[in-house]
Amino acid sequence: MAVELEIKDQNREVELFVGRATTLFVLVVLLLGVLMLRFLDLQFWEHDTYKSRSDKNRIQVQTLAPARGMIFDRDGKLLADNQNAASLALVADRLADVDGTLTLLVKLLELSSDQKAVLHKRLQSNRRPDAPLIVVESLTEAQVARLAVNRHQLSGVEVINRLVRFYPYGEVAAHAVGSVRRMTVDDMLAVDPVQYSATTFIGKRGVEAFYEGRLHGEVGYQKVESDAHGRVRRTLDVQSPSPGKDLRLHLDIELQKASAAALGERRGAIVAIDPRSGGVLALVSQPAYDPNVFVSGMTASDFSDLSTSAYVPLFNRAVNGQYAPGSTFKPIVGLAGIGAGVTTWDQAIEDRGAFQLSGQERVYRDWSWTKDDSGGQGMVDLRRAIYRSSNVYFYDLASRMAIEDLVGFAAEFGLGRNLVADIPSASVGLLPDPAWKQGFKDLPWYPGDSVNMGIGQGDLLVTPMQMALVASVIANRGGLKPPRMVADAGEGKDEGTNQVTAQTARQIGAEVLGSDDWEKMVRSMEDVVHRGNQGFRGNGTAWAYIGRDIDYRMAGKSGTAQVVEIRQGEEYEEEELSEFDRKHAWFIAFAPADKPTIALAVLVENGGGGSSVAAPVARAVVDAHMRLQRDREASSQSLEVARR
Repeated sequence: MAVELEIKDQNREVELFVGRATTLFVLVVLLLGVLMLRFLDLQFWEHDTYKSRSDKNRIQVQTLAPARGMIFDRDGKLLADNQNAASLALVADRLADVDGTLTLLVKLLELSSDQKAVLHKRLQSNRRPDAPLIVVESLTEAQVARLAVNRHQLSGVEVINRLVRFYPYGEVAAHAVGSVRRMTVDDMLAVDPVQYSATTFIGKRGVEAFYEGRLHGEVGYQKVESDAHGRVRRTLDVQSPSPGKDLRLHLDIELQKASAAALGERRGAIVAIDPRSGGVLALVSQPAYDPNVFVSGMTASDFSDLSTSAYVPLFNRAVNGQYAPGSTFKPIVGLAGIGAGVTTWDQAIEDRGAFQLSGQERVYRDWSWTKDDSGGQGMVDLRRAIYRSSNVYFYDLASRMAIEDLVGFAAEFGLGRNLVADIPSASVGLLPDPAWKQGFKDLPWYPGDSVNMGIGQGDLLVTPMQMALVASVIANRGGLKPPRMVADAGEGKDEGTNQVTAQTARQIGAEVLGSDDWEKMVRSMEDVVHRGNQGFRGNGTAWAYIGRDIDYRMAGKSGTAQVVEIRQGEEYEEEELSEFDRKHAWFIAFAPADKPTIALAVLVENGGGGSSVAAPVARAVVDAHMRLQRDREASSQSLEVARR
């Protein structure tokens, strides 16, 4: 069967081809039109929007943290420095896999699971996910090397070189200088967010906190060009930050070290003041802590040990510890009695070791009383009452004095108030009076309250800083100069003033006391140290412990403050009490007695007797001060000779 061949219609084929080509052409033209419209939209109508978005991806504005001002002691020795450190930072917006990145970091940096949890918590609380967040303050060279090798796996992870706070003297100066801590959300709300946008740490204690405004400086900026991975390729523009102002303290770091060594492993505090200026020469609180760990970082376990220790190393005993002053309060009572006209320097009473208020059975005993010896100091006037620390004399004097006169005079010395110019956090202690007792305890003021206050016991509480000021006032023969830490706060307005409590230099008791009264009190306190070989009940209370081989004149007063009440007729059995229930040991002093250059207070918590425990500590501090004074004078003379 033959096959019939079909002949194609060429005209129809041409029409079909032309139709398809036309359709395709129209489609291409339409697509090109859409592209052109989009091009016009990008280049003209939305040019500014997309240019800004493009620049934001390519050019970043970074804030630059200012270098924190440094802190020096009186001789120019660095107490707070800035050191270079490599820190680990995370940019949350560039972390593709947060958990995976953190797991790898833990492995590379050999971090614990607790530290990983801390990193995660910091990321969650981060308020700027587009900016680098410091999560590890200081990296070792080995850690930096491991991060560099694995950089391709660590998108969003940066190693930043920056300045961090460093305290060369660690624990020795921790409570004197203070410390910086990591900024919290509350801190950010309290400061200028722009100025602190690149800041990780802020002053939280002591001088670092009070002078934060001077030490911080002014933030800077830089424009940088980065690639698609966020790595900086070049810097386009820089506005350098302005560093913070440096501070020079009155503090003598050599005396500070000597004071810490004198206190040793005992709990307590030492505050030394230059009575001529009010400058704080030494401020020691022990046990202390290393402020560097708050910068370099610590484990949760380490912080728990610090914050929960029974010995509270984070607590500044020197300015916040509040204790009964014991017999160190007696010079104030004696001068108050003179000023109120209740007694005179020549008026004497017989101290047989006990005192009773009229019509009462309670017996108030002298410190020298034992079950086998009634104690007592014999006939005592005010001078003997000071150097023998006669309790009976001051029981009697306080009982005859209006409590308002005693409290009012004690307040002149700064008790019950904070007179420190640049430590606003210093505690005020407690200077009780009838109004306080009625309001706080809902009880009237009893004559026995005045008797107890006469020997620095009862509800009366003071700080070591306040007692150092008391010693300074007596050293100045009644002249009060408010204590202060900073000698030179740099240029500009002096911020170093606690506006609420700071007092100008003034004379205490000018209307009721003469210069002779102050001089007699100084001589009485000299006898505490230097009067010896007069028999057991004729020597100054501290002579046997510090006065035998001293080559300068020191005035002092010992004090022993009970922590727990001892029942009538019972002796103080220290070995039967727990460590924290034993007596506190006090000693206040100044030297040289005629022209004092140092006044101090020493407190040894639960240490025992003031003369036997605290006085030798005070002697060691004053010895160090006198030696340093001689060295400075010799050095100054040598320089003067060299100039000639």
